[in-house]
Amino acid sequence: MWFAGPARRLPAAGRKGALRLGLHLEPGMRVGLFGGSFNPAHEGHAHVAETARRRLGLDKVIWLVSPQNPLKSSHETADLSHRLAGARRLANERGMIVSDAETRIGAQYTIDTVRALQARYPRVKFVWIMGADSLASFHRWRGWTQIMREIPVAVVSRPWIALKARYAPAARRFARFRRPSSQARLLPGAKPPVWVFLRGPFNFQSSTALRERQRRPTS
Repeated sequence: MWFAGPARRLPAAGRKGALRLGLHLEPGMRVGLFGGSFNPAHEGHAHVAETARRRLGLDKVIWLVSPQNPLKSSHETADLSHRLAGARRLANERGMIVSDAETRIGAQYTIDTVRALQARYPRVKFVWIMGADSLASFHRWRGWTQIMREIPVAVVSRPWIALKARYAPAARRFARFRRPSSQARLLPGAKPPVWVFLRGPFNFQSSTALRERQRRPTS
């Protein structure tokens, strides 16, 4: 899920749902949480997930397909089952998992998801993964500082936005907690706030471009 909110108590159904996530995670695992609406999923998402998995030495990366992006109307977002299927077609590398955990938890905001997973798997070393495009707008998420203070964060460079992201409000606010990319493998299990910015070859695909292409009439 893209957006964070203030701490809140999950509804009863959400607390029970957190126990039925279908995620088989063992103590000591290094696990990346990669949230988004994936509307639709594309090679750029796969690039971010795989870059983080490899550079951070993660055992697994969980693609958390959100029920609904709260800044977009429901008609802009494809059905959850369709987005899950699209993500699964791309996340076919070893260690990649596509999950509807946020729906099962009943979480409305990212901070709820993070806390529910940390409570359910207290000995798993979680890292939140995002593309640089998300970092550029991260300060607009409600309660965004809570995420930074409660889970290590890995940001993967994306085309056109990398420079802007590095000088975004979130990057400036937490500048002293940024570690060099050479220390990326130390991120899982590190005490937050702590984050890294990972550079690498760009993948130029985007969900916006794909949706525009799908809207064009075919001849």
